[in-house]
Amino acid sequence: MVQTQKIGRPSSVAAQASKARVLIAVMLFVTVVINYMDRANLSIAMPAIADEMDLSKAQQGLLLSAFGWTYAALQIPGGWLVDRIPPRVLYPACLILWSIATAFMGVIGGFVALIALRLLVGVFEAPAYPINNRVATAWYPERERATVIGFYTSGQFIGLALLTPFLSWLQSVLSWHWVFIVTGTVGAVWGAVWYTFYREPRDSRANDAEIDLIREGGGLVDLVDEQQPERPAVTRTDVATVLGRRKLWGIYLGQFCLTSTLWFFLTWFPTYLVEYRGMDYIKSGFLASLPFVAALVGVLFSGMFSDFLLRKGVSLGVARKGPIIVGLLLTVAMIGANFTDSTAMVIVFLSIAFFGNGLASITWSLVSALAPERLLGLTGGMFNFIGNLSSIATPIVIGLLVTDDSFAPGFVYMTVVTAVGIASYVFLVGRVERVRS
Repeated sequence: MVQTQKIGRPSSVAAQASKARVLIAVMLFVTVVINYMDRANLSIAMPAIADEMDLSKAQQGLLLSAFGWTYAALQIPGGWLVDRIPPRVLYPACLILWSIATAFMGVIGGFVALIALRLLVGVFEAPAYPINNRVATAWYPERERATVIGFYTSGQFIGLALLTPFLSWLQSVLSWHWVFIVTGTVGAVWGAVWYTFYREPRDSRANDAEIDLIREGGGLVDLVDEQQPERPAVTRTDVATVLGRRKLWGIYLGQFCLTSTLWFFLTWFPTYLVEYRGMDYIKSGFLASLPFVAALVGVLFSGMFSDFLLRKGVSLGVARKGPIIVGLLLTVAMIGANFTDSTAMVIVFLSIAFFGNGLASITWSLVSALAPERLLGLTGGMFNFIGNLSSIATPIVIGLLVTDDSFAPGFVYMTVVTAVGIASYVFLVGRVERVRS
C-alpha cells in the first residue's frame, strides 16, 4: 500500500536533483499528440471520403471502427511486449510502422483498402499507452505522476484542438488524401527522434539525486532490470490476478465508459457538424476544436489538482478518483444537445462534456497505483484492451442508432454509458492500494 505521508513529503535530495524527467514528459506529450492525430485524421476526412465513395452510415461506422478492432485485440499482447522490450526500442518501431500505414491511406484508395490499412494502424498503436504508463512509472515519483500523466494526456486534446482546423483546411485546399500523407510523415520522423533521445533513468543524464528522488517517491527506476527476454512467460496465475480483482475491474469498466466519449469525438463528431448541422469543412474544423480545448483545460487541471490534494495529505483514493467521478458527472451534459436547435448551445454542451472527459482522464494514475509491480504491462494492457473496446462499439453503435434526420439516439447512448462509468468507480474500485500478485 502506498503511504500518503511519504508521498506528501518532498525528498531531502529534491534541491540537488537534476530535471531530466522534464524532457521525458515533453517527449511523451509530443508522442501522444501524434498518436491521437493519427487516430482522428480519419474522422476529419470521413465526410469527404463518404461523399466520394457513396458510403452509408453503417459503412462509415465500420470504417471508423476498424482501428479499434486490432487496437483493442492486441492490448494484452502489447502489454506483454512492454514488459519485455525497452521503450527506447519498442516505441519508435511502433511509431514508424503505424505512420507508414497511415501515409498509405492517402495513397491507396478504395473502401476495403482503407479498412485494411486502418486495421494495421490499430496493430502498431496497440502498445502505445502501456508504454506511456511504463515510462511514467519508471521516471516519476507518485506525487508527480498524475501531473505528468495529465500533461502528456493533454497532448491528445491540444494536438486535436490545434491540428483539426489545419487538417480540415488542408483537405479543403488539396484533398483528403493529403491528410493521411502529412500525418504519416510526421509520425515516422518522430519515431527516429524518440530512438535518438530516450533513455532509462539510470542510463540518462539524470543525476544520482534525481534517481533517488524518483525511487524514494515510489518511482520504479529499476524496471529495466526485470525486463529481460529470459523473464518467465505470463502464467495463468498472472492472468487470474489481472482478471480476478474487483478493484481492477472497476478501472477496466470505468475506462470503457470514459473512452466511449473520447471515441465519439474522434469518430462521429466532425460528421455530426457537417451533415446534421450543415457546416462546411473549414467552419466545422474550427468548431470541432473548441471541445478539445475544453478537454485540454480539464485534463491539465485534473492532474495538478490531484497531485496537490495528495501533497496536502488527502488520501490517494480521493485525490485520484475524485476528479474522475466529477468529470464523468459533467460528461452527462452531452445529452443537452438533444434539446436545442442552436449550434452555439450544442457546442457549449459538448464542450462541458468534453471538459469533464478531460477532467476524468487521469485514469492511468490508478493503473500505476493499483497494478501489481511485476505486472504493470499486463495490467495496463488489460485496462487498455477493455477500455478501448469502446473504439469498436462507439462508432458502430452510433452508426446503427442514428438516422439520416436525427443524431439524438447517439447522444442518449453516450449518456447511458457515462452513467455506468460513474457507478463503476463508486462501487467497484474501493480503496486505492496496490494489488498483490
